[in-house]
Amino acid sequence: MQAKKSLGQNFLVNDTIIQKIVSLFNCNEKDLIIEIGPGRGALTKYLANKGCKLICIEIDKDMQEYLNKYNAEIIYENILNVNIQDLLKNYSYNNLYIIGNLPYYITSPIIDKVIKSNVKASKMIFMVQEEVANRFSSHPGNKEYGYMTIFINHYYDVKYEFMVAKNNFNPIPKVDSAIISLNPKDFKPLDDEFWEFLKKCFSHKRKKLKNNLGNYNIESIEEVLQEHGYNSSARAEELPEEIFIELYEKCKGE
Repeated sequence: MQAKKSLGQNFLVNDTIIQKIVSLFNCNEKDLIIEIGPGRGALTKYLANKGCKLICIEIDKDMQEYLNKYNAEIIYENILNVNIQDLLKNYSYNNLYIIGNLPYYITSPIIDKVIKSNVKASKMIFMVQEEVANRFSSHPGNKEYGYMTIFINHYYDVKYEFMVAKNNFNPIPKVDSAIISLNPKDFKPLDDEFWEFLKKCFSHKRKKLKNNLGNYNIESIEEVLQEHGYNSSARAEELPEEIFIELYEKCKGE
C-alpha cells in the first residue's frame, strides 16, 4: 500500500528499531496500551504480544487489512476527535501506556490533546521529528526552548531516547526522527490564563520579553526579572518555568 502524503504517513521498516522502541516499557495483563497511528502495524504486532489490553487509534480505514489481524481493539478515527477520558471509562487497568509514531504536521496538537485530557499515563513514548524532540527536551538558554517545552515539561519529564535516521522509513522523509519518553511528575495545577500568558511571552522569540508583554506593567516585569538576576533585555527563551509563573502572578494581580 502506498503511503498517503496527506496523512503524513511514513512507515517504520527497521525491525531492530521497532523492537527497541517497544522494549522501552514493560506491562502485564492488568495494564492498558493506547497506540496512536499504528499504520500498517509495525509496532502493533509486538505490542499485541505484551500480554495486556491494546487499543489502536488509526485515522486511515484502509489500514484494516493490516490491523484487524492483531489481538487489539482498533478504532478508526482521528485521535484529535477522540474523547480519551470517555474511552477509558470502558476499561479497568492498573497502568496506562501511550505510544505512537506521530505525523510530523500534527505532533504538537496530538500531545497537547493527550495532556489536556488529564489521563494518568504511567509512561508515554512518541516518535517525532528530531528537531521537535530537541525542542521538547530542551532547557532555558537553548534556541529550541519554547512554549511547548515548558507546557510538556510541566506535566512530564521528557527524555530524548535515541535518534532514528530517515532511511529507516518508507517512504523516506526529508528529516530524521527521534524517540522521546514522557514520565509523569508531580505538578502544580495552572489555569488556562497562565498558558495564554505564556504564549504571549513566546509570541516573538527574538524580541525582548517586555516587548512581547507590552500590554502589562513593564516596571513589574522588570522588577521580577531583576530579582532573579536578569536585566530588562531578557528574552523568553532564557527563563525557566518558575519565573514565568511569578511574572504571571505579578501581572494578574495588577
